[in-house]
Amino acid sequence: MIYPAAFENKVGFDKIRSLINEACISDMGKEYASRIKFSSRPGLIQQWIDQTIEFQNFLESGESFPISYYFDLRNELSRLVTQGSFIEQEKLFELYLSLNVIKTILSLFKKEEETIYPELSKLAHRHEFPEDIYNKIEKILDRKGKIKDKASEKLSKIRTQLNTLQKKVLNETQKVFKVAKESGWTAENSEISIRNGRLVIPMKAAYKRSIQGFTHDESSSGQTLFIEPIKSFEINNEILELENLERREIIKILTQFTDYTRPYIEELKNLYRYLGMIDFIRAKAIFSKKIKAKKPEIVNQPIIKLKGAFHPVLYLNHLKREKEVVPLDMELNIENRILIISGPNAGGKSVCLKTSAILQYMFQCGLPVPASADSKFSFFDRIFIDIGDEQSIENDLSTYSSHLKNMKFFIQHANSKTIFFIDEFGTGTEPQLGGAIAEASLEKLAQKQAFGVITTHYSNLKTAADKLPGLINGAMLFDAEALQPLYILKTGQPGSSFTFEIAKKTGFPKDVLNRAKKKINTSHLRFDNQLQQLEADKIALEKERAYLKKQQLEIQKTKEKYNQLNEELLTQKNQIISDAQQKAISIINKSNKEIEKTIREIKESKAKKEITQNSRKNLLKVKEDLETGLKKKPEYNQDISKIKEKYNKPEIFSSEPVKPGDFVLIKSTKSIGKLLSLKGNIGEVEINGMRLQINQNNLEKTLRKPKPSTQSRNYSSILDSINEKASQFNLSLDVRGMRADEAMEKVTRYIEDAVVLGAKEVSILHGKGYGILRQIIRDYLTTRPEIKSFGDAPVELGGAGITRIYFY
Repeated sequence: MIYPAAFENKVGFDKIRSLINEACISDMGKEYASRIKFSSRPGLIQQWIDQTIEFQNFLESGESFPISYYFDLRNELSRLVTQGSFIEQEKLFELYLSLNVIKTILSLFKKEEETIYPELSKLAHRHEFPEDIYNKIEKILDRKGKIKDKASEKLSKIRTQLNTLQKKVLNETQKVFKVAKESGWTAENSEISIRNGRLVIPMKAAYKRSIQGFTHDESSSGQTLFIEPIKSFEINNEILELENLERREIIKILTQFTDYTRPYIEELKNLYRYLGMIDFIRAKAIFSKKIKAKKPEIVNQPIIKLKGAFHPVLYLNHLKREKEVVPLDMELNIENRILIISGPNAGGKSVCLKTSAILQYMFQCGLPVPASADSKFSFFDRIFIDIGDEQSIENDLSTYSSHLKNMKFFIQHANSKTIFFIDEFGTGTEPQLGGAIAEASLEKLAQKQAFGVITTHYSNLKTAADKLPGLINGAMLFDAEALQPLYILKTGQPGSSFTFEIAKKTGFPKDVLNRAKKKINTSHLRFDNQLQQLEADKIALEKERAYLKKQQLEIQKTKEKYNQLNEELLTQKNQIISDAQQKAISIINKSNKEIEKTIREIKESKAKKEITQNSRKNLLKVKEDLETGLKKKPEYNQDISKIKEKYNKPEIFSSEPVKPGDFVLIKSTKSIGKLLSLKGNIGEVEINGMRLQINQNNLEKTLRKPKPSTQSRNYSSILDSINEKASQFNLSLDVRGMRADEAMEKVTRYIEDAVVLGAKEVSILHGKGYGILRQIIRDYLTTRPEIKSFGDAPVELGGAGITRIYFY
């Protein structure tokens, strides 16, 4: 049960329905979109959500999917039920094209194992493709939708005769035209023309009797007549008869096909319902991907647990304006069934209520929800809402009367399987009396074990949570110093309205405010102040906890750095010892060889003085070389001081958001520059005298400044390097046939160059194969913050074999 009838408009679901409708390809899919409805059947809801999630996964897999020729032939098929009727040639071609689409879709989901797309596979296996009907159409029509000559033996003969006669007409007309041209009966630049489907010769009016024939037309000036030669006329009459025979034969062929198809019309109509359903599921998947929707955890016991949730329409609106949406965390369960949200105006109470309402409604309409996957949802039989101004001139209802009417309905129809949403509970009349009626109504709804979310400013409703079982307070947090809402819901305590503080900030007259404070019950002021203090303390504790968590992470990082440093130093130590041992062995071997050589020379010369002296000098030189080699410092692959410098750097990064004037690190290139300006998500960064446009996601605030000496020295070389890269840069990269590591090395360098050169769109040609190389490349692309999106190229340009990349 849904109440009121305008529920969808109140929570914004009408816009969701419209967006899904827009994503549909066909009217068949749009019909299903118009019939989205609330359900309380668990099995059906789970099936709908699983179908959408599976199709979302299919789209993300990159596999091609047909999106054309979604013709709806259900009405045409219904017409063909009548005996003697036949399908039109144009409709037969549409039947062929759309059956081809259905065949492709069925084969896609029937060939997959049930573990990949189980629900879509079940849906496909309910239908059998009519191969015999499809094959019959292929025998009748060619690829352009024309009836084939061989569609029947008789048609083939007729068209052969037609072809012969048409050639004969052309030959006869050309003969006469040649004579007329040579005789000067036609204009100098005239050619054979067509009038009323007949070949005619444009004759000068003065020579119209020079050839025998029939005049079909004349020029506007009357100077030229279009005449069909008599012989051509006679042949054309034969052609006309043959064309009539051809039409009758085509009708006979179409009638025979229709008669064959008639027993299978209901099966064919079911296939078109399937096509519409697939179109609808695809549209839901596209919309779900757009709002980052996920399948939540589905439980049987009544519970709603929202984590990282947001209103889909609000999210899309903020996305267009490059604004962030603060996610909502909220929980209702058996112990805390009704949440009473309080807080300042424009603090997010109504958004919180609408978000929880639309997400529950989306879930029970079989749509994935924009929330964390560990959110929990269960099923309710009834969903009610009271929000906005329901004044009705026709029914003579005031705003408060309409609220009372809604409350009456809620109380009469609520039960333990009901969830309700009430905005600004009790407003519209004298506060004390309205608050009393609201509190009594709340007690009744609590007794009925109903679940709900309400927003209010009334203190008696805030205190009711301490008195009534199943109720819990919630506060929309507020920055008391800046007097700005934080749009964060915290349960367990009521919120303050910050009435006087907000009035003071708006410049409301101080004397009026002071007079108002004197008129307020002092106990109410103390209560409001206590609420303020509780909120302030809570925010401070949250900040302290976040700071401590950050410190713990930094300590862990430092520990990991020193462990890694220790490992590298041990590796270097072992390498030094190994090198020294090898060198010592080499020295000994060399010394032994020189000594043996010297002894041999002395023996062979029989101790001649001159040779002995030379051998001694050579031996001394070898000794000096060896001593020099020992004194020389060994060269290693990496200087230990550089290792220390690498790991002993002080923490130079800041978690604060970047702003103009900050020094920033460009994550992708590890370069440091100065942020000059920030427009939306694009920052202008100066590096070595150059100004680059960099996405904000690729920037991190740093305390380190770039070395000034590098600017003048490196500017020219950097500029030359960029100019050289720009001249050689290609907008596509071909990595087909490469090993994964080889391909990734090229892709990494290619993306780096594209970022530096400010490319907006590039393509990587990896081929289809088993899709492994494509998946590796796309996994890498998801790590690059400069990339806005990527996906398959259009089918006609390579489809799944090419990944097209778009940069910010």
